[in-house]
Amino acid sequence: MKVALTIAGSDSSGGAGIQADLKTFQALGVFGMSAITAVTVQNTQKVYAVQEIKPEIVRDQILCLFEDTLIDAVKIGMVSSIQLIETIAGSLKTVDLPPVVLDPVMISKSGYRLLNQDAQQALVNHLFPLAEVVTPNIYEAEALIGESIQTVEQMKDAAQRILSLGTKKVVVKGGHLGGSLSTDILYDGEEYHCLESPRFETKNTHGTGCTFSSAIAANLALGKDFFQAVKRAKEYITGAIEHSLSIGKGHGPTHHFFELYAKAGLNPS
Repeated sequence: MKVALTIAGSDSSGGAGIQADLKTFQALGVFGMSAITAVTVQNTQKVYAVQEIKPEIVRDQILCLFEDTLIDAVKIGMVSSIQLIETIAGSLKTVDLPPVVLDPVMISKSGYRLLNQDAQQALVNHLFPLAEVVTPNIYEAEALIGESIQTVEQMKDAAQRILSLGTKKVVVKGGHLGGSLSTDILYDGEEYHCLESPRFETKNTHGTGCTFSSAIAANLALGKDFFQAVKRAKEYITGAIEHSLSIGKGHGPTHHFFELYAKAGLNPS
């Protein structure tokens, strides 16, 4: 069985972060392992507190797994401090590194900045060069290039400029662009691919970014090439949003196991 490692924070509500990553890996037929960077106090309504894990513990989680197991892909989620960014980069440079998917969690769905400018630059300097794929949303892409993005053509330009920051491939996620379709731009330095999916009217989209990037990592672990991996991940996240769950009083989670439930004849409600 293929194995994927997620390096990210824990979401106590279960819809995002480590929990979403592990569910996604397993749903797609990949065994999931984790190195936890932070513990959050959160529910479907808000984040109340965050406690980072000590850098040496994060380092040791990563290294002990690589010493023991053949890991086929790595997904990196939110890492909020320069020290953690440097620790993760330093750890990964010492191992035989498989494809890395970096979800640069800098800006929230509402446009709130989660990563200060110094930490953003550290992310670019230390983790972008290790990444096979970087997956910014519109807000994060705007922060990376310092310009507003309002059209698909501007998304293409942003992808090219983000690639020049040191990563190998880019997916600019257009979920926040508006319109009846959700459009993502894929760029590998030579070709642009445009992926479109229906936009569903639901507030239950907690963890979509984590789930999408983890699905890309899972498909890379399974041996798919970049464009195949993202296309399959797009199909997966679209289905997970379409069958999202009304859990909690706020933004509920996507349904990571919607395909398994359908095959088993189960109704999640």
